[in-house]
Amino acid sequence: MNTEIIKIILAFMVLINPFSALTLFLDLTRGYSMNNRRKVARVACLTIFITISFFTVAGETLLKALGISIGSFQLAGGILVFLISLNMMNGEGNPVKPDQENFDVDHVQDALPTMASAVVPIAIPMMIGPGGISTVIIYSSQVSGILQVSAIIIAGLFISLFCYLALMAAGRISRLLGDTGLNIMSRIMGMLLAAVSIEIIVSGLRTLFPALI
Repeated sequence: MNTEIIKIILAFMVLINPFSALTLFLDLTRGYSMNNRRKVARVACLTIFITISFFTVAGETLLKALGISIGSFQLAGGILVFLISLNMMNGEGNPVKPDQENFDVDHVQDALPTMASAVVPIAIPMMIGPGGISTVIIYSSQVSGILQVSAIIIAGLFISLFCYLALMAAGRISRLLGDTGLNIMSRIMGMLLAAVSIEIIVSGLRTLFPALI
């Protein structure tokens, strides 16, 4: 069980990747007091945890309601995650998340209250987007029993706490790593994500081929 939790945490870590949202978080909370900045980080990370918990419990049910087989979703999700990993290794970021350079921060600050901006765009889609949600559903579809489902939720709690700590230290991390350091970290996470995606694809093929044969 401990090994499974670590494996799931690793997958969440490279997919959710709070470091990719540090610049946006700093821009959106510019001029905020430390207390308000802490509230934004807390709501953003609570949103991540709720999203992971919801799709862990209801993800497989949603697939069945839509008539999508687990194997097909695993294969599609694995390909999506692999494409994300390729972009990260090429230094192009996550293709299914918004480009921060083209993100209208001033418009978001004017249009959204403090807590709303914590949910959108900081938590969704900057930290947990389609790739992260797909991975949650894939992992939840492979487990059975309360203990295994709890393992995914525990992993979600751990990564949410990690995201909170990363956001609260956003200024220091940005100064310490700089653009080059963040780019290198993104490439390393892309390599780890590629390995995760291959496992998902192989699992999907194993699920599909017996039915096809």
